[in-house]
Amino acid sequence: MLLRVRLVLPDRPGSLAQVTTVLGAAGADITQVTVLDRGAGRAVDDITIFNPAGTPRQALVKSLEGVEGVTVEGVWTTREAPGTYPELEILKFITTAGDRALTTLVDSLPVLFSADWAATMTAEQRVVYASWRAPQQPPAIPADVPARPVALTLDDDLHVIHAPLPPLALSLVLARSDGPSFHRIEVHRLTRILEIFLSLPATERGMVRLLRDQGPEASGRKTR
Repeated sequence: MLLRVRLVLPDRPGSLAQVTTVLGAAGADITQVTVLDRGAGRAVDDITIFNPAGTPRQALVKSLEGVEGVTVEGVWTTREAPGTYPELEILKFITTAGDRALTTLVDSLPVLFSADWAATMTAEQRVVYASWRAPQQPPAIPADVPARPVALTLDDDLHVIHAPLPPLALSLVLARSDGPSFHRIEVHRLTRILEIFLSLPATERGMVRLLRDQGPEASGRKTR
């Protein structure tokens, strides 16, 4: 099983080595380390691990927090293959997807961001298209669509990024319940991906196709 571990640790030589020693003793193999933030003597790292021993997450957390100065912000399942360039792969698929560019993007984002689901919706929060695992009735989010992607935590501890898609008169919601809130670096990554996506000629065609397939009496939800 691939897991993502988000840690806050002292930004000094040897701290990461202590973490890797603890993970190795628990039977986990580190496959990727991503530094999200550094400053004021602290670092925020996302560490992807392969956990063949099946060590319980709480046991991992307890072991890691036994390292001086380390705080575990979350441990959650990821489907992103380490050592790849997922943004490039997704953009390649989108540029060759034709009228399915929008649905391809929505289906791909949960994997890219180790999230649970994604959906596009109208200003009235009517779902136009949702990825696998999205709830039948998505949670209510603030009615005002933000001017730029923002990270939010809803009342039920669901972490989301709410992003505008202004040329399509839609917004996008990317949600994660099993893990920490979205970091500003993740918000920045999504912002850049959407900028490229919205510049593609196929994007508007994909929206027209979705609305045509739904028809005037559509219930508001599309699935694969």
